[in-house]
Amino acid sequence: MKIFSNNRIHLLDGAMGTMLQRHGVEPGAVSEVLNIEQPDVITAIHREYVQAGADVIYTNTFGLNRYKMEKTGYGVAETADAAVKAARAACDKDTKVAIDMGPIGQLLEPMGTLSFEDAYDTFKEVCVQGEKSGADLAVIETMTDLYEVKAALLAVKENTDLPVMVSMTFQEDGRTFTGCGVEEMAALLTRLGADAVGINCSLGPDEIWPIAQRLAAETPAEIFVKPNAGLPDPKTGEYHISAEEFAASMRKYRDLGVSMIGGCCGTDPTYISALRDMLGGAETAERPEKAPARTRVCTATAHTDFDRFVVIGERLNPTGKKRLKDAIVNEDYDYIMEQALKQADEGAGVLDVNAGIPGIDEAAVLPALVKKIQSVTDVPLQIDSGDPAAVEAALRVYNGKPVLNSVNGTEKSLREILPAAARYGAAIIALTLDDDGIPETAEKRIAIAEKIRNAANAAGIPDSDIIVDCLTLTVSAEQAQAAETLKAIRTVTEDLGLKTVLGLSNISFGLPNRPLINRTFLVMAMQQGLSAAIMNPADEEMKGALRAFELLSGADENAAAFIEAFRGWTPAAGGAKAQGHVTGGGEAEGKTAEFGTLGGVTAALKKGLPSEAVRNVEKILESKSEMETVNDYLVPALDVIGKEFEAGTLYLPQMMQAAVAAQAGFEVIKKRLAESGVERVSKGTVIIATVKGDVHDIGKNIVKTILENYGYDVTDLGRDVPPETIVKTAEEKNCRLVGLSALMTTTLGSMEETTSMLKSRLPGCHVMVGGAVVTQDYADSIGADYYCADAMKAAAAANEVFGAQA
Repeated sequence: MKIFSNNRIHLLDGAMGTMLQRHGVEPGAVSEVLNIEQPDVITAIHREYVQAGADVIYTNTFGLNRYKMEKTGYGVAETADAAVKAARAACDKDTKVAIDMGPIGQLLEPMGTLSFEDAYDTFKEVCVQGEKSGADLAVIETMTDLYEVKAALLAVKENTDLPVMVSMTFQEDGRTFTGCGVEEMAALLTRLGADAVGINCSLGPDEIWPIAQRLAAETPAEIFVKPNAGLPDPKTGEYHISAEEFAASMRKYRDLGVSMIGGCCGTDPTYISALRDMLGGAETAERPEKAPARTRVCTATAHTDFDRFVVIGERLNPTGKKRLKDAIVNEDYDYIMEQALKQADEGAGVLDVNAGIPGIDEAAVLPALVKKIQSVTDVPLQIDSGDPAAVEAALRVYNGKPVLNSVNGTEKSLREILPAAARYGAAIIALTLDDDGIPETAEKRIAIAEKIRNAANAAGIPDSDIIVDCLTLTVSAEQAQAAETLKAIRTVTEDLGLKTVLGLSNISFGLPNRPLINRTFLVMAMQQGLSAAIMNPADEEMKGALRAFELLSGADENAAAFIEAFRGWTPAAGGAKAQGHVTGGGEAEGKTAEFGTLGGVTAALKKGLPSEAVRNVEKILESKSEMETVNDYLVPALDVIGKEFEAGTLYLPQMMQAAVAAQAGFEVIKKRLAESGVERVSKGTVIIATVKGDVHDIGKNIVKTILENYGYDVTDLGRDVPPETIVKTAEEKNCRLVGLSALMTTTLGSMEETTSMLKSRLPGCHVMVGGAVVTQDYADSIGADYYCADAMKAAAAANEVFGAQA
């Protein structure tokens, strides 16, 4: 639904934190308690924004959640109620009050320990009370993790009738802290039903501009932006763009088609007033680039588009695969994850995942498989089940926008399966069969496809998210059916305008030379417009046929993909194999790393497979000592992961999974040392803490994990730690390296004070600092020895300090 009934560009408010500082609120205080203890202060701030022209007021509940409030003595419900009332007291009849929800402050599984359902329940508490107390809409803002966004958005949609706005915060490279891109954000949130999608925080209006342009081109939903007042001076905490400069930089957004604009950190009511003057009542412009009706599925960090042929990997379906069936029954997740990774490397753009084995609890097993597979690969998944409970459970825990295989024309499927796809934003595979089975004629299959499309559209699933499987029968038994399938594919493609898919293996059943039949039929189907195939991505002959078809049809411009795939081809021994991906994924590794080597350890860490890391370490230990294994294999492998992370080719989820795999390898080392009576030799002790007044610790926790993997003992003092506590602990442990984290400009003073105290009382102690608001210049200005923009730089700092000590 539209947030406002008219077409004017509406104003959002500015920064609550900036205004609270001016009212004398102590840095790091739990500002949400002020809704109860000093409601007049909160109302006065809201009123200033209303008088400046804000049409939407965000409640003072950005950090309100059960975890933050447990030490305050106040409950979530009473605080949310007071916050809505404080905002409403400042508003006129035309101003909307939005119940505001920010990140919980903990990483969700598998990167962290917070479960999806716990996150969901946390957001549910806030938004439900917000609606009860009279909020007009809900806002989910400053998010970096798409999985957390999904939990929050579902909590609002499933438990309230509030319209909902969602904004994420991006780095200048167009990705969030956890690696989510604009394309993935738009793909999921548009289908999950966000009424407006936007960008806020982190960057100023000029830095956000190219990211906002991408967003506007990717979603048909209303869009909004709330930039910071430029970038802050870490020394003073002041933002460098004035209200007038801010409004001038925001002028270009009027032509982008935004529905709402406002300000984030550093913007006070003068900024909102300047925006009002700049807009002058302007109406929302037509988008310069309208979002295309694109068939796209995604994970949190990658997406696959069906604008070129997509290979859907079939090897995670247990039908006819005894080894996989045994792995599923026995919970041999390592084998399952290895199969997923192999298919990704072989070129699959989507992976089919099926747990349909008689006698198992599919509703429990399928979501477990989805979570395990998503922990090691970012290739989108096709959730394959006809069990409504299993479908519901798997779609709920999936991180991103999946494909659901399969919906069919039976009334039961349309009643029990289709609604789940609509609810969780999945694309669907529509099987052209009904209660009478698979029709013999193309015309009857088309009629079923239209029936499914009509039902899907009525449920909110657009044509772009419907992929039709026209089904293929065994040609040895019903030879004429091949032609009917091909005819149906062409009609669905040309007349209905929908994408199509086929599972190919059934066509050749019972005949000799099945591979020849399969690849010939594939090419014939592609000629009729086939969009995707469920097949074995390791089948080189099928991939070769695909490459040749794309070349000859003109889809492979300048023969680039064909040449790359067959580079070095020779007729000897049947020629070289086609290499790399067909469509829909990144580049394949090309070589299999040798087991028990540095390459083998590195590959295990990249895959995030603990068992594979253990096997590599055990193999190396057959000829190397424990410390040689650590120093010559595990640590160099971690260095490779770190370099790829810094280069932007590997993202936080993959780095964290690599750390888990590395930790499993280190456990083997520890056990060996213990058995031999030799104590593990620590590289040194590092103290880390989030400084006084700051309650954010996601980045600090990641640093701890990485440092421990590099062999350091880490003393984690937690969040909101006074300088004296940090210094005293460093003195007691005679510590040579302390790491300080701060996320808010208001707590940078605490970082400076702590650094100064450490330098004064422990001259030999090195200090490394990091956090979202910290820069190299600020680190230099307070006398810190190292500025660490990420966890891998913290590891490098530790290596330098303790390497120099040695």
